[in-house]
Amino acid sequence: MGISVLLVEDDYDLAAAVVGSLELEGISCDHASNGMHGYELATQNDYDVLMFDVMLPRLSGIGLCDKLRKEGLDTPVLMLTALDTLDDKTAGFNAGTDDYLTKPFDMEELLLRIRALSRRYSRQSRKFIAAGLEMNLDTHEVWRNGQSLNLTPTEWKLLQELVMNSPKVVSRAKLEQAVWGDSIPSQSLLKVYLNKLRKKVDGPDFCPIIHTVPGVGVVLRQEDECAE
Repeated sequence: MGISVLLVEDDYDLAAAVVGSLELEGISCDHASNGMHGYELATQNDYDVLMFDVMLPRLSGIGLCDKLRKEGLDTPVLMLTALDTLDDKTAGFNAGTDDYLTKPFDMEELLLRIRALSRRYSRQSRKFIAAGLEMNLDTHEVWRNGQSLNLTPTEWKLLQELVMNSPKVVSRAKLEQAVWGDSIPSQSLLKVYLNKLRKKVDGPDFCPIIHTVPGVGVVLRQEDECAE
């Protein structure tokens, strides 16, 4: 299977040149011209490498990288930027960027970096373990103490947010944002789905690991009395 990448770049001439060069090398490349469209594509599709311009409309490349990392997406990010100061690069790396390429760049160097990042990613295990719970993002499977759990897409998003932040408390607002973005259908919907998730994750056979912290949020952690 060939390499698949996403380019988020608002310079259409540069984007066309990059997409054309990559496709000549057998690399599939989707393009978005602003950060929010890039976010939609990055979360809806599977890519081997993500490439973001730093200065993007609607959501910056660094903001986009930070948002995706907080939501658990660990696909390698190559930042394309005309900003070459140490402070700029520090901000990018702190947001989860894997590599930087300064504009203007040579297409051959871009190809080398894409292939290197793709090989690195293919060796990573996208698996998260917390409080006796295991999630595999590649196979979209989740287990509790070795027992497979069947989750709906909404329940999966909620659990992933809790696992990624465990043992920290996650605010209700952050959980709602992770699942529904800015279009929350109902203020009571989160409670409904959390109850459904608890029935599957905690259930009658397991010690509870999903806890509500009144006035703060929800946390996934194993209490002392449940420790093995």
